[in-house]
Amino acid sequence: MNQREQALTEQRERIMSQAERKIWVTFRKEGIHCYPAAATDPALKTGDEYDVSFLGTPHRHIFHFRVWIDVLHNDRDIEFIQFKRWLENLYAGGTLELNYKSCEMISDELYDQIAARYPDRNIVINVSEDGENGAVIVYNTATPYQSIKI
Repeated sequence: MNQREQALTEQRERIMSQAERKIWVTFRKEGIHCYPAAATDPALKTGDEYDVSFLGTPHRHIFHFRVWIDVLHNDRDIEFIQFKRWLENLYAGGTLELNYKSCEMISDELYDQIAARYPDRNIVINVSEDGENGAVIVYNTATPYQSIKI
């Protein structure tokens, strides 16, 4: 192997050894959602095509979740099917409730549960209403060399 090939091999090995590793899972949860302020806030109850006062009435959504989490190695550090089932069970077992929370509030509560079980890992949570509109929150740990890019 010549010097150039050796340098390229070392570069690839360095890149692989320093790569950010994450898994992601998706799941859905039916929930009733409401934004009470929409019924009375003049900025929301506008009376024109921008009026969203209907959001003040409880209504159904299918909340879509996509969760990314750091893994420490390539060989199933967190087995994603088990991770997904655990996340789903947080809602099935009543540990977490959707209630009248915003997508951001739902994300924060979910993050608390994940971080308690998997500390010191970067986590990204995407929560949407019906897969159409939602929020993405990036929870970075204090580890400065790791960042999540989606």
